[in-house]
Amino acid sequence: MKKTVAIIFIVLCIFSISTVYATNTQVINKETESQLVQIKEKELNSLEDYKKAYGSDSYGLTAYLLNKVRIYSIPFCFIGIAVGAIYQYVIGIRKIDVRDRGFGLIISFVTIFVICQVLPLIFAIVVKSWRG
Repeated sequence: MKKTVAIIFIVLCIFSISTVYATNTQVINKETESQLVQIKEKELNSLEDYKKAYGSDSYGLTAYLLNKVRIYSIPFCFIGIAVGAIYQYVIGIRKIDVRDRGFGLIISFVTIFVICQVLPLIFAIVVKSWRG
């Protein structure tokens, strides 16, 4: 029975595939294009500021990337901690192995969060004060 349902589902998926042709080749309008250019210029200026502040292209680029990692790690880690809490406190009430997995996820994401938040600070201290 399961094989029959799977085969019917696959056949329906294959027959539902259709070709889509693009009728309009201009995907981005002028306003969106100008916004993209502004964002690009802003990020390039920010990168140049980092390069000037650190006195080197490689150090500036590293500091810029570490700052981006710091910013984007916040929502990623909070979502991971929430998933771990769901595993530990909601699903883990009935299953001990799932509870342990949730605890492991929480510990892992908190560790990643702390590392991503502290690493730019450590980099700035080392590069700014200890570099000759």
